[in-house]
Amino acid sequence: MLRSAVAVIDELVPPGDAELDGQRAEELAGRFATVRPFLPRLMRGLAFGATPDGAPVLAAMRGLAEMITEKPGKPGARWLDAHRVDHDLIGGAWSRLVYAAGRPAETVDRAAYTFCVLEQFHRHLKHRNIFVEASSRWRDPRAHLLTGASWETAREAGLNALGLPHEPAAMLAEHAEALDTAYREVAARLDGDTPAAVDDDGKLHAAALTAVPDPPSLTDLRRRVEAMLPRIDLPELVLEVMSWHPGFTEAFTHASGNPARVADLGLSVAAVLCAHAMNVGFGPVTSPGVEALTRDRLHHVDQSYIRFDTLAAANTGLIEAQARIPLAQAWGGGLVASVDGLRFVVPVRTIHARPNAKYFGRKRGITWLNMINDQASGLAAQVLSGTPRDSLHAVDVVLRQQGGTVPEAIITDTGSYSDIVFGLLHLLGRQYRPQLANLPDQRLWRIDPAADYGPLDTAARGRIDVERIGRHWEDMCRIAVSIHTGEVSAHEVTRMISRDGQPSALGHAVAHFGRIFKTLHVLRLADDEPYRREIKAQANLTEGRHDLARRIFHGRKGEMTRIYYEGMEDQLSALGLVLNCVVLWNTVYIDRALTELRRSGLSGAGRGRCQNLAVHPNSYRHRWPLQLPPARSRRNTPAAARSRYSRRGLRASTGEFLGVARALDRHMPRDWDTRRISGWCSASTSGLFLGFVALVVPGHAHTVATQSG
Repeated sequence: MLRSAVAVIDELVPPGDAELDGQRAEELAGRFATVRPFLPRLMRGLAFGATPDGAPVLAAMRGLAEMITEKPGKPGARWLDAHRVDHDLIGGAWSRLVYAAGRPAETVDRAAYTFCVLEQFHRHLKHRNIFVEASSRWRDPRAHLLTGASWETAREAGLNALGLPHEPAAMLAEHAEALDTAYREVAARLDGDTPAAVDDDGKLHAAALTAVPDPPSLTDLRRRVEAMLPRIDLPELVLEVMSWHPGFTEAFTHASGNPARVADLGLSVAAVLCAHAMNVGFGPVTSPGVEALTRDRLHHVDQSYIRFDTLAAANTGLIEAQARIPLAQAWGGGLVASVDGLRFVVPVRTIHARPNAKYFGRKRGITWLNMINDQASGLAAQVLSGTPRDSLHAVDVVLRQQGGTVPEAIITDTGSYSDIVFGLLHLLGRQYRPQLANLPDQRLWRIDPAADYGPLDTAARGRIDVERIGRHWEDMCRIAVSIHTGEVSAHEVTRMISRDGQPSALGHAVAHFGRIFKTLHVLRLADDEPYRREIKAQANLTEGRHDLARRIFHGRKGEMTRIYYEGMEDQLSALGLVLNCVVLWNTVYIDRALTELRRSGLSGAGRGRCQNLAVHPNSYRHRWPLQLPPARSRRNTPAAARSRYSRRGLRASTGEFLGVARALDRHMPRDWDTRRISGWCSASTSGLFLGFVALVVPGHAHTVATQSG
């Protein structure tokens, strides 16, 4: 049967990629005219350096730049002198094209050799074997690791902070004992009442999780709590949260350091935050009748007060406030967090977006990788170009946290998983708990090759090389302390030691260290159902936050239209801040509702019940001021045009921001007149304005209707 299956596969699958690689190489060689102008300028304009592995490729690139700029000699412009090229770099599909049949003696094909070298140059640049020292992105991470006197100075404090020993023998012996115990305990329970099982091929399986139905009492509790929550607009919610925490507004300082603050800065900051979070621009939030909401004021506040560090400072206060609420403490202690990405289409031309047909169709996009803890607070985030593997950046997001309790356990999806990430996170003092797809195909690892684990022997076919870990322990600690102190990013280190699936010797050592904890994690996933439910619940909490982010970030079809990275980062940081405002507001009012229900004698309204059966802030939604009613006019009338633009999330009218009217009530006199109304919206939308006033500020509805006739 196996032989017949292999025969079928051989018929369906081509024997190799040589033909496809050859076609790709030919297509690349045909684009020589595209790279010819910039290649010499690239080598002249940037000062490249290289490690010993990348030095031959860099030398070949420099020689190639010289040959391209020279006037063609006797063989002709299509050929290069074979004595001046590096033949050791030519291989694979490029050999046939570089040594083309019928070429003049002692020459090679210029276009083919150029792309052959460029391909290897790009690969070594990704691994930082070739680097630009003056660049913050393409620098050599090895040069920024702690070395020499700096390493000796930071070693003791760094190892103590991370809980790492100078010598790993005793620690590795403890891990070996824990791993052996886990194997034997799971193997002993396989024939009993356990979700784990081993099939005939020796693969480890876990029974699928079944949904726990909500009891009628919980359904009634959720209905009662939701009915008690106020329904307000998003701008009003943000202003209310700002009024609870004066430090929120104080976190927004002027970029120049000037301590002077404009009048009603909080109102302007709230308007800018809502404009960014809802992706609607400043048009819907401007009001000529209110100084704090004029377009000039909003642009000034956006440019001078809204930036990454002020947004992070304001977010820190929200995280700490959330942690103090008893209901949030019932959900968790902030010691568990999850990292996942949210994709955004970028319809404008920018170097910071990448294509991915699965997520972006024919356009390009970015990923907003963010971390949320078990108290529903967003802790940190990072903007990534395209859809790179989360495993390259997950550690960086974990280390970007600036406030709140530091989580001990990190949960991700399968896309963030790798043995090296397991090793790095545990070196940095975190537990790593990824959701693993295809659990039976996961390879298990052992330290003792002679141990008998019964039915798990076949699954535990990998061996962890503790001697390799011991040989590289000094460098592993140096990497961990360098990342912990911020000398180098985890992304740079991961890319440097992983090399696209071909790890360096140090990368293999980190991976072997990570396989200890990966195997413990897989065994617990298969055997411990509450452990899996905890991971699934945290992942669902992250998905709920992403759904809420999509609902808020609805303008311009939910697409990111910023061109520069800093603009993308600032806007999505504002979105994250508004999300935390929504979560904090919901948590406060849910907690108050539960307190009131307990006072009224309702049984089952305890916070512990909400912890176990998921009454969460992401489950509730508010009224959104940008949901305009459909126009009843003809298609080509101005009113119909405004309605179409509103449905597309573009510019409708300034009346869209009237959700802030209640908060502005204290800034406006009681005797409004029609001139005030004309400052808010045009005559064609005055009826809509009156409807909003009646809904949001009932006390003014009759006055405005009377004065406007």
